[in-house]
Amino acid sequence: MNQPAARRPNPIFSFFKGVWDVANFTRRFVLNIVFFMLLFVVIGILSMSGRAAITPVQDRTTLVLAPEGRVMEEDGRDALTKLIAQNSEEDPGRKVVRLRDLIRVIDAAAKDTSIERVLLDVDKLYPSGMASTHEIVAALQRLKASGKQVIAFSEGMTQGQYLIAAQASQVYLDPDGHGLLLEGLSSYRPYMREGLQDKLGIDFKLFKVGEYKSAAEPFVRDSASPEAKEADLFWMNDLWQRYIGDIATARKVTPDAVKAGVDGIAQGVADEQGDLAKYALDQKLVDGLKTRAEVEDMLVKAGVADKDADGGFRQIEYAQYLRNQQTQLPKGDGSRQVAIVVAEGEIVPGKQGGGRVGGDSTSELLREARLDDLVKAVVLRVDSPGGEVFASEQIRREVQALRDAGKPVVVSMGDVAASGGYWISMNAARIYADPSTITGSIGIFGLIPNASRALGKIGVHTDGVATAPLAGAMDITRPMDPGVATILQSVIEKGYRDFTGKVAKARKQSVEQIDAIARGRVWSGAQAKERGLVDEFGGLQDAVDFAASQAKIARDQVRVRYIERRAGTLDTLLSGNVESRIAEGVLAHSPWLRGLAEGSADARVTRQLNDLRDQFSRARSPVQAMAHCYCGFDSL
Repeated sequence: MNQPAARRPNPIFSFFKGVWDVANFTRRFVLNIVFFMLLFVVIGILSMSGRAAITPVQDRTTLVLAPEGRVMEEDGRDALTKLIAQNSEEDPGRKVVRLRDLIRVIDAAAKDTSIERVLLDVDKLYPSGMASTHEIVAALQRLKASGKQVIAFSEGMTQGQYLIAAQASQVYLDPDGHGLLLEGLSSYRPYMREGLQDKLGIDFKLFKVGEYKSAAEPFVRDSASPEAKEADLFWMNDLWQRYIGDIATARKVTPDAVKAGVDGIAQGVADEQGDLAKYALDQKLVDGLKTRAEVEDMLVKAGVADKDADGGFRQIEYAQYLRNQQTQLPKGDGSRQVAIVVAEGEIVPGKQGGGRVGGDSTSELLREARLDDLVKAVVLRVDSPGGEVFASEQIRREVQALRDAGKPVVVSMGDVAASGGYWISMNAARIYADPSTITGSIGIFGLIPNASRALGKIGVHTDGVATAPLAGAMDITRPMDPGVATILQSVIEKGYRDFTGKVAKARKQSVEQIDAIARGRVWSGAQAKERGLVDEFGGLQDAVDFAASQAKIARDQVRVRYIERRAGTLDTLLSGNVESRIAEGVLAHSPWLRGLAEGSADARVTRQLNDLRDQFSRARSPVQAMAHCYCGFDSL
């Protein structure tokens, strides 16, 4: 009896089955790796969380104040990103040092009898602006006034870092390091009209009110307007003269001597045969030229030797000392709180994370303060160049709603509170600013791109029909309709009238008075106070003290509380004192996680491209006018 022949498998089926099996195995393998990594993190959390976070500080300890990162009001990164970055080898300029943490550490050291002196190392600390730097300077001055010795050492400083280091009792510079170069302030931008319009055929139509409103000039001009140069030089000279005065006071020399050293630096460095460190010593900007090892030997002799510590002297590092402070209970019983809400970054619509001020999300934080019976007053800390008009208006309304509810609102301006940043500030009961805060820029603009000529150059043309004059009129592939231009200019002019009218009402001045100091012009904090846009000079603590007094809270009873976006589950697990200890273990055995941090530059580029896309998207809408200031400067 014949047996049926064995059925041979279909080769195509076998191929795809093999591919499927490989893919299935790979998926399970990757998921298992991720699972065990997360399990390792959770085990680390559970094993570490019960340990004491405080490191006892022995007598005669030196605090090594060497924070790494850019000074910011808040750290908007998620906890996992912070965990990776904190223990990675990434550029310190991409890390974050919260201003409040740095000041808290300095003020705590001033009162701590166990801290004998402070070693200040600013080489990896990147100031973000003059106002926040002045807050650090003031804290260091309080530290010195307490009788603590402050020694600064650097291998090379920018002028922003030097303003901080100059507050030390002694400043030492490495003789073979990068030196010290005080170069002044500058504000230069690339102007793109010729390249974009003449060569590429991409047209931009600018609608604005205010001859000083220069944020969008690079798209429509080939050079800065005379008004922009006049206004920028006015406020920048004010900041620079104050910087020179601050250095002169700290180093006990005359402002003229500092200015002469800056103006004559080219010939002076040439005379020193290119030795920047020697020139800094000649100008009395530093007290001596020493290597790090020589400074450490000096600290060993002045303090207590510790062969197990870096440098050989008894010490505690900034990060650990900060953890010590964070474990301390806040003062007050919590029933009478002054809430601080931070508005840092560009103002944009919707809900935003750290680094941006969301019209919805920041309004929600202010609303939370209004509805919380424990909150008796609010300080709005503003560090923003402005942004979208309606998002700014949303936040302003919540500020006014707080005041209507009987809760005092005080604004503390940081480095920048201009344009939309001023819009959200103007209804406060009192506005505090540093003399070097950048503010004002009361003006509105809209910028509309048009790509019809660019597309025409490659033979692409848009055509069709519409049922009404404005239907499809905002399509950037079609030439702009004159009617649309009329509407947009009218919207911008209304926005300016609204802006100046609201400022006039809030600041108890006439619209004519505000218009005379508006027109998009930027002012320093000192200039703004002279013109009635700012009430008092002072930092965040001054604003908190005034808010507490308005709410009739005694200074020894006030509880200061930051109202911030709520962290997710992972953020909660990886935050606080556990974070760095887990990072030390996990990252030491996980090159893959370290790679995430090192590859974060790609994510940053992606975000920038998305930002650019969003800006073009917003520019197409006639109702989204911008209250934005280009008011930065280089070389801080």
